[in-house]
Amino acid sequence: MQVILGASGPIGRELAVQLKRDFTSDLRLVSRRPTKVHDTDQLQSADLLDAAQTLRAVDGAEVAYLTAGLPMDTKLWVAQWPVIMRNVLDACAATGTRLVFFDNTYMYPQTSAPQTEETTFQPNGPKGHVRAAIARDLLAAMAAGRVRALIARAPEFYGPGGTQSITNVTILENLRSGRTARVFVRDDTLRTLVYTPDASRATALLGNTPDAFGQTWHLPCDDDRLTYRQFIALAADVFGVEPRARVLKRWQLGLAGLFNQRARDAAELLPRYGVDNVFVSDKFKARFPDFGVTTLRAGLTAMAAEPPA
Repeated sequence: MQVILGASGPIGRELAVQLKRDFTSDLRLVSRRPTKVHDTDQLQSADLLDAAQTLRAVDGAEVAYLTAGLPMDTKLWVAQWPVIMRNVLDACAATGTRLVFFDNTYMYPQTSAPQTEETTFQPNGPKGHVRAAIARDLLAAMAAGRVRALIARAPEFYGPGGTQSITNVTILENLRSGRTARVFVRDDTLRTLVYTPDASRATALLGNTPDAFGQTWHLPCDDDRLTYRQFIALAADVFGVEPRARVLKRWQLGLAGLFNQRARDAAELLPRYGVDNVFVSDKFKARFPDFGVTTLRAGLTAMAAEPPA
């Protein structure tokens, strides 16, 4: 049996699809208000901030996938992420459950230097610092032999199924609705984007590959990187709309932050949009050469087939 902690988001739900298709029909989906993806899914309501509930959620599972997300609220991240990681580590240590942590890149330096699994953490704000701290907690538990685990790390998302990311919300959803795409800081820097079904498919594969544990893995992305200007042109062509876009400068976003909490909480991420983002997933591709990464055009074409939100 395999359990998904944080099963209600797009990554968790797509992960359930991939696990059932390729690896197991014995799935437990855990969130505060879980819903079934398949008729055979076992549902369990749990709050990962509660140690006892987290232990019950993990008990009996061979592999646990931590895909939980929190709202883009800095205070929540700082207060809750360390508690969630501590509870999950304690639960997996107590039950012998292997852990797969679905991670992001907030702890990496926001520079144009290529990012690999060996990149040193240099966070640029409180959300980045807390993500660095919980990743280090997990790595320390792995090194000490408390848990058998791996980190599956993803860059900026795009994709179907209600994916919540800056790219989806400010660019793709606007284009699909006939509105003007909004681009943060610059539209002429290269972006590395991961297609959410690829991220979930790769995470499922890692969780069912015994020799993948004990390591950090960058999830596979299309290496034909585009600037946002090029990406918007491609998306507009696929969606059959005009490629209308507006670049929001740092001062404009700073002004918005005076009145909007979400804009303030996104501020620490803005430097990454001013430089090329080169997220390197060569390690995964060398280990799993037959994986088949979805191209940007193919991913956007699949999104175009979905009804607009």
